[in-house]
Amino acid sequence: MVKEIPIPYVRSNQAGIVLSLIAFFITQSVWIIAVLFFIQAIGLAFGAKANLFVRIARPFLGSLVSRSGTEAVELQRFNNLLAVLFLTASLVSLLLGFGTAGNIFAAMMGAAALAALLGYCIGCTIYFQYKQFRARRLRHGSQ
Repeated sequence: MVKEIPIPYVRSNQAGIVLSLIAFFITQSVWIIAVLFFIQAIGLAFGAKANLFVRIARPFLGSLVSRSGTEAVELQRFNNLLAVLFLTASLVSLLLGFGTAGNIFAAMMGAAALAALLGYCIGCTIYFQYKQFRARRLRHGSQ
């Protein structure tokens, strides 16, 4: 049985990322990236229901969740892992004084989250290609 997560929860997280990164670009506060990193890391470690953005939005999503589609938890964990990696790169860069690199990693994260909100999941494409690559490797490795 494939575990699923309601799409409104996924969108809540994506919206939280985008809004946080807009606040970061306006203020250039490293703390925003740090807090966003911890929100995403907690979600990665404990699942979507532990994600602060999902927890905030959940009371307002009521009937929308029951009528919505779902996405595979495995895919969302992969996307969340990518988010944590980009936020780690951004945070480390900023803390080491590499502001341009930190801003680029944050912008890449923001672009991916915004694209997902608009209907195109870059992480999903990467995940699909990875799965295709593994399948080809297994097929050719077993011959």
